[in-house]
Amino acid sequence: MSVTIRALMGACAIGALGTAALAETTITVATVNNGDMIRMQGLMDAFYEAHPDIKVEWVTLEENVLRQRVTQDVATKGGQFDVMTIGTYEVPIWGERGWLVSLDDLPESYDANDILPAIRGGLTVDGHLYAAPFYGESSMVMYRKDLMEKAGLEMPEAPTWEFIKQAAAAMTDKGSEVYGICLRGKAGWGENMAFLTAMANSYGARWFDMDWKPQFDSEAWKATLTDYLDLMNNYGPPGASSNGFNENLALFQSGKCGMWIDATVAASFVTNPTDSTVADKVGFALAPDNGLGKRGNWLWAWNLGIPAGTQKEEAAKAFVEWATSKEYIDLVASKEGWANVPPGTRTSLYENAEYLAAAPFAQMTLDSINAADPQHPTVDEVPYVGVQFVAIPEFQGIGTAVGQQFSAALAGQVSADQALQSAQQLTEREMMKAGYIK
Repeated sequence: MSVTIRALMGACAIGALGTAALAETTITVATVNNGDMIRMQGLMDAFYEAHPDIKVEWVTLEENVLRQRVTQDVATKGGQFDVMTIGTYEVPIWGERGWLVSLDDLPESYDANDILPAIRGGLTVDGHLYAAPFYGESSMVMYRKDLMEKAGLEMPEAPTWEFIKQAAAAMTDKGSEVYGICLRGKAGWGENMAFLTAMANSYGARWFDMDWKPQFDSEAWKATLTDYLDLMNNYGPPGASSNGFNENLALFQSGKCGMWIDATVAASFVTNPTDSTVADKVGFALAPDNGLGKRGNWLWAWNLGIPAGTQKEEAAKAFVEWATSKEYIDLVASKEGWANVPPGTRTSLYENAEYLAAAPFAQMTLDSINAADPQHPTVDEVPYVGVQFVAIPEFQGIGTAVGQQFSAALAGQVSADQALQSAQQLTEREMMKAGYIK
């Protein structure tokens, strides 16, 4: 072979490598460190098999940090991420502002009409779908059937807060490190304030009246916070002001919680014998009420959205379509069993006999999702949409600031009255600054 031919072949080889490199697209996906998302990262071979020209780099973050990072990136058009894991709070606000790519052109085979109406409604602005749900959830009571029986009690399908207090007292055995109830205490609008806002709804409290005046000086909020602190101080685990979803999940799985009121998506984790020491002892009930016509359950979905301005929209859409498809649900079922598929997004899942047989929590999850009403979240009329949040841009900051006050009260640093007074003052200040009130 002559030097010239060898040089030409070498050049062709280099050219081919260059072409391959150019053809391959790498997208960066920001996601939350929840179990379902971590599981997806272990199943990526199936995506690469179908899309050998796309590579995915993951940025996996704790919930509060994720929110800060993706909000900053999308608002400043930073371009760090091509796909973002965002919640039901962000999607309508960002969609309205033109910050997200519309997903109206997903193929017919994706069957967007199969998405549960309650979940899809929260992701739609002016008839346009701006994110695809990876999993959807409400909240409910998860409890230890054996401890309930030992306490001589029987959990109703639809308990009251009075019953929850009674059961928490009866199930607590601090000497054995068993605590009657575990609830979120970590500060954050999506952490302790998600739980407390939903609880407050069932007590007849609301964030704002119809004139956008904050309501933390109401008797209903005082009753909510007082009962929450009594429950946690008397029957909750030590250090509860640092506990969010993942911390309480670990406590429940290790047998330290008699009851846990939190996201329905946790049901598959607490009943999975691989991870949970109490997998065969868990029962489920609707979130509690106070006899006022509203239960303390929320409505949420973790969704995949594409920021407007990404240079890799086509690849990002291919990933979102795959990760939220019926085929992905089938993939998880084949690898992990039906009980572990991402729940709460598709009607067809709740018509699947195999899923219903494998997931004893399926019907309670669906009932809880359908019972939440974001348009009418509280007993009294309100000017906002959202069950465990207020769908205005200012809520992200206000909700976290109020959450810090309530977390400090749980840590014993301030009284309930001081926390409520501070919440009222800071919320009034921010709402005046934003022009809602004078």
